[in-house]
Amino acid sequence: MSTAASATTALSPKIADLFDRYVIPNYGRFPVTLVRGEGSRVWDDAGNRYLDFFPGWGCSLLGHCPPPVVQAVQEQASQLIHVPNTWYTEAQGRWAQLLSDRSFGGQAFFCNSGAEANEAAIKLARLHTPKPRYKIITFQGGFHGRTYGATSATAQPKYHEGIGPLLPGFVYAPYGDLATVKAKVDDETAAILVEPIQGEGGIRQPPVDFLPGLRQIADENDLLLIFDEVQTGCGRTGKWFAYQHTEITPDIMTLAKSLCGGIAGAALLARKEIAPSLRPGMHAATFGGNPIAARAGIATIEMIEADNLLERAAQLSAQFTRHLAPLVEQLPFVTELRIQGLMIGLELCIEANPIVQQCLDRRLLVNCTQGNVLRLLPAMTLTDDELNEGCQILTSILQQYQPQ
Repeated sequence: MSTAASATTALSPKIADLFDRYVIPNYGRFPVTLVRGEGSRVWDDAGNRYLDFFPGWGCSLLGHCPPPVVQAVQEQASQLIHVPNTWYTEAQGRWAQLLSDRSFGGQAFFCNSGAEANEAAIKLARLHTPKPRYKIITFQGGFHGRTYGATSATAQPKYHEGIGPLLPGFVYAPYGDLATVKAKVDDETAAILVEPIQGEGGIRQPPVDFLPGLRQIADENDLLLIFDEVQTGCGRTGKWFAYQHTEITPDIMTLAKSLCGGIAGAALLARKEIAPSLRPGMHAATFGGNPIAARAGIATIEMIEADNLLERAAQLSAQFTRHLAPLVEQLPFVTELRIQGLMIGLELCIEANPIVQQCLDRRLLVNCTQGNVLRLLPAMTLTDDELNEGCQILTSILQQYQPQ
């Protein structure tokens, strides 16, 4: 970081001391204290304004503090904050209906995070299939969360270091390789768990026949097909759910991140004939589907439809493509643009973290994943001017960058 940048983004000694004393340092943090957000802008405690192309780590698909969500949360917090799931609330039932109507007509289990949703999916798959069948095929480069089951399902060795032994029963296959999947199915296989687009894996898109091929393998072998749509769901790809870009439907789908417009919330949706296997006493989430999350989830769906944001996501995607695709031809270290809706990955043949830092110095927030992929997950509410501004900053940094 340059001296000038350091002076303007320096972390307050008071905040730094609080974290050093009381917060476990398990995150790599930028030296910035954010205090306010609106749309695709955030402000730090020194008054600096940033353009955020990665709002909420993918959770803020509607931007920071979307007004309908804020209003819904404020109203609900004044009425009823939390009740256990041994009682009914109208909001949770209504939220489940809205999700079911926009997907495959299934039933919902509500929890708090993508990892929790995937844990529920793992349990449901094993509960629904005969006892000898417990194995779940997952894919290299995938990411399903940080809990033990979800980490075991994640076929990336870097997340396994030092925490073994992992939960048994997960079988890893190369993403996009149907032949290997077929070869790994045996009499103990219960399900296939896959991201329709790998997010943390670098915005990796499978061959066009891959997801339909998985559906065929599942059907031929009486397996459950589970789609992890934690990152792709809720309109991120330009449709409500990424599976809707295909002609096939999963048996189970997991959702989180942008599900509640920035409020913590997650869900599992399962076909009605499968859902009852998650029977009383076998799984629960104390805060899952709480009134605040439910109202936020309803407001998120209503805002997306009222403001035609699925169509807007497709429009923004085309604009990002026009800005970023030429970089693949212009710059030898930019190797590929991968984009589906507002999931954007720019793969480099060099380390990407220094470019993320230079973007921060220029007040643009982006992400790096897999070491060499610049990842953008911008908001549906991004304006044309904001898109142009951010792309110009990123382009100028890449054009001037001198790889070491």
